[in-house]
Amino acid sequence: MTSPVIDARGVHVRLGASHVLRGVDLRVDPGEVVALLGANGSGKSTLVRTVVGVLTPSQGEVSLLGHPLGNGVPWHRVGYVPQRVSAAAGVPSTAAEVVASGLLHGRRLALPRGWRDRAREALDQVGLADRADDATSQLSGGQQQRVLIARALVREPEVLVLDEPVAGVDRPSQEAFAATMTRLIGSGLTVLVVLHELGELAGLVTRAVVLRHGKVVHDGAPPRPHGGHDATGHEHVHPHTSELPVLTTEVGLTDGPLGTGSTEVGP
Repeated sequence: MTSPVIDARGVHVRLGASHVLRGVDLRVDPGEVVALLGANGSGKSTLVRTVVGVLTPSQGEVSLLGHPLGNGVPWHRVGYVPQRVSAAAGVPSTAAEVVASGLLHGRRLALPRGWRDRAREALDQVGLADRADDATSQLSGGQQQRVLIARALVREPEVLVLDEPVAGVDRPSQEAFAATMTRLIGSGLTVLVVLHELGELAGLVTRAVVLRHGKVVHDGAPPRPHGGHDATGHEHVHPHTSELPVLTTEVGLTDGPLGTGSTEVGP
């Protein structure tokens, strides 16, 4: 039997007085493209942050690439695109420098040789190679989000975890993201992605997991797209402004192993 890439069992997460996740099971096998769906507050982002080690479950177990969360996880094989990036102390960064920060993990405190070429190659995958030397402040919100995706891709990961990668970005950026994901998934990449609706990724998602009030209420075939907002049963959840991706010019090159700015992730 194939070992799962992501295996969460009986996961509970409490944040302060809130019991956010209530006994969640999630298994993602190699080559799957799994969408996490649900309304705001259902626990989607909490679950992916727990999967990549940013949050610690109060109960239950999580393994990633066959290893319990912790120092044993091969973090260089994992790409993570957070919903929001906090500014860290540092100097204004170019797109290439932000992408290169994805090469730092664990005990690696210096960029490897050839990092500029690798950063440009990753930016080329998201259609931004020509903006490599531009300050991130000169990029649109959609372009900034594509830079964050390139930062995850520069590792050449085996599994990619994305938290609402297209929330609040323009249509061209959504289409560019879908084209990039089509190429990567074709090469065998395993993906766990949080979405409000399938949108441009509808044809790529192999399975949908729907959360409601911190519990899994559906795990199976992706929902069929509705005809529009007026269709019966249509649920369209608009992201809050606070959930939109933010990338400032002061993103440090020594952010956490998965580019979260957290020291809680990885070795």
